[in-house]
Amino acid sequence: MAYWILKAVLTPLLRLLYRVRVEGKEHVPGSGAVILAANHRSFMDSLFLPLVIPRRVTFVAKAEYFDSKKTAWFFRGVGQIPIRREGGSASAGALAAATDVLERGQVFGIYPEGTRTRDGYLHRGHTGVARLAIRTGAPIVPVGLIGTDEIQATDAKLPRFFRRVTIRFGDPIRPEHYRGREDDSLVLRTITDEVMFEIQQLSGYQYVDTYATKKAEDVPVETAKIARLQAVDDSSVVQAAAAGGG
Repeated sequence: MAYWILKAVLTPLLRLLYRVRVEGKEHVPGSGAVILAANHRSFMDSLFLPLVIPRRVTFVAKAEYFDSKKTAWFFRGVGQIPIRREGGSASAGALAAATDVLERGQVFGIYPEGTRTRDGYLHRGHTGVARLAIRTGAPIVPVGLIGTDEIQATDAKLPRFFRRVTIRFGDPIRPEHYRGREDDSLVLRTITDEVMFEIQQLSGYQYVDTYATKKAEDVPVETAKIARLQAVDDSSVVQAAAAGGG
């Protein structure tokens, strides 16, 4: 109930204070389990994403946010559920909580980068989003969030008003043909890279193939370890060949 009350209050307020543009909302199913996978640039992401679709969106967040009565009501009201790190794996706890949400046929929001970007780039995704999709059979809808960091940057204490925000939803990525392969590292990385590619296309932000620097806060962050080819400078190859031929 608190979620819908808070949403009823915040929706007209945020639309008054900001210019919100939404594209591709038809890609979000009207019912059934679905994962919304978005880039993460600002605390405001978790407000604007639920704002623009009629269904309840659930996230997981650090339990510390819920320790104070002054803030706990807000985080519960915007659809976040607490995950405490002590006594076990945060990623395992987040994965279990997300699985429960999806098995009830609801919407789960996730940031595959694992934390908000500090340098403005879109970073390599963690594979929890792929494992979650394979485990539950839920489609992944990639989301590009544009401009939220102009409202409230990562280290800013207060938001700025009258900025533009664009939210783009892409075609669902369906995991059915990978069923039963949630422990296959190559499959997990393949799906995750596809998700990040679609997010990059939707958002337009430059992608870098490195993980975000801060430890992941609020998503399942299992990492697939796969050998990767290293880029080679063509000029150095030519020079080495010439030296060898001499």
